[in-house]
Formats: sequence, structure tokens, C-alpha cells
Amino acid sequence: MENKQVYDENQIQVLEGLEAVRKRPGMYIGSTSSRGLHHLVYEIVDNSIDEALAGFCQNITVTVNEDNSVLVTDDGRGIPVGMHPKMHKPTLEVIMTVLHAGGKFGGGGYKVAGGLHGVGASVVNALSERCEVTVARDGKLYKQSYERGIVVSELEIIGTTDDHGTTTYFKPDATIFEELDFEYDILAQRLRELAFLNKGISITLTHKASEKEQNFYYEGGIKSFVEYLNRNKESVHKEPVYIEGKKDDYIVELALQYNDSYTENIFAFANNIDTIEGGTHLAGFKAALTRVLNDYAKKFGFLKENDKNLSGDDIREGLTAVVSIKLSNPQFEGQTKTKLGNSEARGIVDSIFTDGFSAYLEENPQIAKLIVDKSLSAARAREAARKARDLTRRKSILESTSLPGKLADCASKNSEECEVYIVEGDSAGGSAKQGRNRQFQAILPLKGKIMNVEKQRLDKILNSEEIRVLITAIGAGIGKDFDVSKIRYNRIIIMTDADVDGAHIRTLLLTFFYRYMKELVEQGHVYIAQPPLFKVSKNRKEYYCYDDKELDRVMAEIGGKDKNTQIQRYKGLGEMDAEQLWDTTMNPENRILLQATVEDAMAADEIFTILMGDKVEPRRQFINENANKVINLDI
Repeated sequence: MENKQVYDENQIQVLEGLEAVRKRPGMYIGSTSSRGLHHLVYEIVDNSIDEALAGFCQNITVTVNEDNSVLVTDDGRGIPVGMHPKMHKPTLEVIMTVLHAGGKFGGGGYKVAGGLHGVGASVVNALSERCEVTVARDGKLYKQSYERGIVVSELEIIGTTDDHGTTTYFKPDATIFEELDFEYDILAQRLRELAFLNKGISITLTHKASEKEQNFYYEGGIKSFVEYLNRNKESVHKEPVYIEGKKDDYIVELALQYNDSYTENIFAFANNIDTIEGGTHLAGFKAALTRVLNDYAKKFGFLKENDKNLSGDDIREGLTAVVSIKLSNPQFEGQTKTKLGNSEARGIVDSIFTDGFSAYLEENPQIAKLIVDKSLSAARAREAARKARDLTRRKSILESTSLPGKLADCASKNSEECEVYIVEGDSAGGSAKQGRNRQFQAILPLKGKIMNVEKQRLDKILNSEEIRVLITAIGAGIGKDFDVSKIRYNRIIIMTDADVDGAHIRTLLLTFFYRYMKELVEQGHVYIAQPPLFKVSKNRKEYYCYDDKELDRVMAEIGGKDKNTQIQRYKGLGEMDAEQLWDTTMNPENRILLQATVEDAMAADEIFTILMGDKVEPRRQFINENANKVINLDI
């Protein structure tokens, strides 16, 4: 068949001005979801932070109005307003309407600039139905307005002032974004982070709809950041170690503090960007930390001549650290462009940290001993865990060729289409086994509650039969040996009762997956089943309701409750027969699954520490703050 579609010069589109941004917003801000919406605020705030890094701004305020418009004010120098020599327009207008116009591209405006995309104010302007910028500069107040990136009022002087700085007002375009609600907690987390990473800068957030307001100001910078991250944990030494240094165009800051947990939490930033994929600065820190502690342990007799060196894993057990570097020309790589690639960063971070940490250990022998003792203890536990792993492998417990007897596996061997339901107890397991589609659905019943892994080392965890069964069924190893490409099921679905015990089992399982099979959660393989809470029967018709609102709606539809109406509240999955469980909770065409995600590693770590850690007070506070959000809690 002849294809008559024409492809010539008439098909080539040229998008002028900011049309390209409106046509493909995801290219510039990542997405048009909630994440992209909040990114608009960060782009404007980053411009104010750049002024602060250059030494000209101390105060930044962010106000979210009830109509979800945003006002960002700083006391920097104020965006230049004079005529731009090349564009022959006011410089403010150029910055707001021309892509990649600004002081960050080698013109000497800023030595160090934040922001991952670097697209700045012009993109925010393009994606806003209304934007207004007011500049206080040289004794005058200037103002210009825009709609969807187009100038609607010329730059005008609206008054005189003794102040200096920039105020940006914008209202996101409802035709671009999927939702327009700015969430206080999401904004607060990033603004708090920026205040930690740029000590001495005051950032105030006001969210009018929730009536919340908070000021973020940390004279201690990333040292305060580490204290904040460790606030729900028991620290091994009271004061975090803080080291800073400058070399060439690099400013390097490092802070670390050990706690009594068994997990490491290291956060690395480059120009205020969270480099979640790591990079050369993180590699330099890790290498130096391992070398310095081993040298110290040998010099002072903690390690004998013939002893093996402590591994990096041993040394980083229970470590919370923040690595922050600022440089003039960052090179980002990796899948999400959040991995630092500058090769010289590794050596510079290594050198500065080695000098500073070596001196610290020599000057603080008591703290040095605590850190080395913790690392030696971790090494002994690691060796015990290795022996336990070897033993269990010899017994074929961890081998995928010898699956646990309680697992009812599926017929398909194609992991892409397979899923496993983890259920509590034999009664629910029985219904699930009978009701499932045997072709692609496997059932793994668990006996009671699994171990709380937040409070145990790996060697103890591997002694738990229920956890060994889980590891075997999933088939991809555990901890450092975990290989997500080897998982036997594409979807791992937690299916527990809708009561307190069920919620606890779910939390224990999520804690285990997050701590020891993190890629399962990060890559979206973990789900939570949503069984119905009620069954309503009337005149031989049945309705399943998944929450109280749905129950109210169904009751209204069928004319309310009378003698022919029966309402059954499901206390547990075992109360459903196989057919009901399939229809409501396991049939892919009808079921509701919640995907477990890790949007932010820092927040996830904090939640698991609060809920599953040793400290009672943070847990009590969390419950008090969130009690009003709880639904369907059986006591």
C-alpha cells in the first residue's frame, strides 16, 4: 500500500520564544505531575540561592497563596533591568522570556550556580497563566507582567525604595499541570535542605491553605543537617565531625556522625543538587574514610599486623554523613542526571577529608575508639553473616532450585508476568491458593510476624526461618548480594488483614524490603493489596465496599438499610471464600493495588526509624501528629 504522507519543508515546525516549553514541558521540568509543579518553586528559589552563594542575599521568603499562586522574595541585588546590549530589550525581560539567558553561562555573573535543569525563570514564566516580577534596585521599584510567557506590560518604574532584591509572583497554568496543589511538606523538605546546605541563609515558608509557617535557618549548616537526620537515633558520639576546605574552584564540606543502627545513610550534594546516584565526590569520601580509619586502627593497635583490613561496609555501618561540594562547572551524568562526573572531584574530596579526619581522630582518641570499636563489631557480625549465608546455601535454603514447601508456586516461569501474594496465616493462604490463577499467581503464607529488621544485624536476620523463606521465594539474594534482575516475580503483593496486626505485618515486611532489598521498592515491584472492608447484600445482589465512603454511597444507591439488607464487615481475609477473594482482591480486572514507592530516601529512612526503631518519644509524637489521618483502625 502506498504511503502518501508528505514529508517536506512544510512539515518542519519552528517553535519560537517559549512555545517549545509549553509544547514539551516535561523536557524542562521533568513532568507535569505534582513533582513538576513543585519544581517551579525550586527554579525561582534557586535563583535567590545563587545570589546568596555570591554573597548578596541573606533572606528568602516563599508564600503559597490559597489559590495556589506563589510569591518568592529575596534581598539580593535585584535582577538587572537595563537594556541588554545584544537583545535590545530590558535585561529582566530577556531573563524572563528567553531560554538559557542568565548569569550562569560563563559571563562572570555567578561562579557557582545551583539547579539541576538550569532552565530558570523563563520556563516558570512559560508555564504560568500569570507571572509578575518586581525588582528593587538602585533606589527604584521596577515591575513587568507576563501571561503564559508573553509580555503583557512593558517594564515600568512603580516607585522608589531603599530596599534591594527580587519578588516573583506566578500562578501555574491549569491547562499544563495535572494538579495545582502545592504540598507544604514537599516544599518544606526541599527548603529545609537548602537552608542546611547554605549555612547562614534564612528561608521562610508560608502555606496559607494549611495555615503553616516555618523559618529554616541553620548557622551550623551541614553539621546541623547530620544532627537533624540522626535526631530519632541514638548517636555514638554527641557532636558530628565537621570538615571543610577549599582547593582550586572547589568548596568542600563534610559532616558525619555515627549512630547505633546497622544501616548507612550518606547524602551527597553538588551545588545543592542531591546527587542520588553518587559520583566522584562520594567515591572520594568513601575511599578516604576507609583508608583513614584502617590506618588509625593499625597505628594504635586495634588491628594487628596480620589482621584483615576493615571493609568499607564495616566502617560505614551506622554512619550518617553529608558530603556537599560547590564547583564552577559541574558535569552531571547517569540515568537521571544526578551523578557527578568531574574526575578531579574525587581527589580533592579525598585529600581534604583525609587531612581533616586524620587530625580529628588524633585529637579525639575517645571518639576514635568508639568508631573503631563499632567498625570491628560490624566486621565480626559480617563474618558471622557470611558463615550463616554459606551454611544456608549448603543446606539449599537460599537456592532458588529448592523452594520452600509452603510456597504454592505458579506454572509460568516468565518472571515478567508472575506475581506472588504474601499472606498472613494458613486460613487466608488456603482461600488464596484455591482462588488464584495458577498460571501466573503464587501464594506464600507467612507464620505470624516476621522479625523487626530495624533492630537486628544481618547475621541474626538470616537465622529467622520466615525471612529465609521470603529470600528463597523471591530468589534474588539479600543485602549487598541482592540482584533485582534475578527476582522470580515481577509483582510482590503484600496481602494482610485490615486490622492492627495486619498493618504491623505489612510495616515489618516493608521495612525488610526497604532495608535489604531496596531495589525491589525503588523499581516498583512491591504492592499492597486492598481487600474490601464490607460486603453489602440486598435482594440477592452483592456489593463490595473498600472504605466507609463507598459503603455510604452504596447504601444511598440501594435505598438505605432495611430488613433485606445485610452488611458484613470483613475482619480478616480468612472470612472470604476463594471465589470472593479472587473477585475482590486478586483478579487483575477488578482488584485495587497500591504500589509502594520511595519518592525520597531521606523521608523513607526517617519513617522506618520512627516506626520501627528503639526511641519511643519520636514514635509517640508521630502517632499524635498523624492520628487524625487514620481510617479503618480496629482496636
